[in-house]
Amino acid sequence: VLQLPDLLLASVLLLAPSGRRVAVAGSVSGTAEAVHAPRGIDFKIKTVELQGKKIKLQIWDTAGQERFHTITTSYYRGAMGIMLVYDITNAKSFENISKWLRNIDEHANEDVERMLLGNKCDMEDKRVVPKAKGEQIAREHGIRFFETSAKANINIEKAFLTLAEDILRKTPVKEPNSENVDISSGGGVTGWKSKCC
Repeated sequence: VLQLPDLLLASVLLLAPSGRRVAVAGSVSGTAEAVHAPRGIDFKIKTVELQGKKIKLQIWDTAGQERFHTITTSYYRGAMGIMLVYDITNAKSFENISKWLRNIDEHANEDVERMLLGNKCDMEDKRVVPKAKGEQIAREHGIRFFETSAKANINIEKAFLTLAEDILRKTPVKEPNSENVDISSGGGVTGWKSKCC
């Protein structure tokens, strides 16, 4: 976690069915900057402001591509937040949620924030996964749940803001340490002492 007085950098892993990258991360593109990432992984940065702090969310989207499973497990460890996305019009995508939850339990930090998103809620006429099923699995695992639509921009911003708030709540506030700041010259921070290597 990189934390400056008014900035927090937080990694968010987005797990979605294969080919569903555009579903959620793509809808952030108007407010996020694209960054070069390893092949098969989409990486964006979305900046939000909460409680007077800027939070840069690094969004790592694997689009559920199983061939990147080993890469994905390393991202689990570094993630502060994980969004699990399924398609309400595709029962198989919902079945993946249990597997991903097991992977999170195995590979992610214990205090990682998790969120379940049922996407395409604008396609009610094609729904095959009832909202109650999403609510039930979220309740069983103690995680937040939203139904979203990237196409109609329903709950996308709310989901990212909620996740950012939850991450911020778990992040200890680090006060500046007087031994690292030289204010005698009147110029503010002149050097940082390293406690490493």
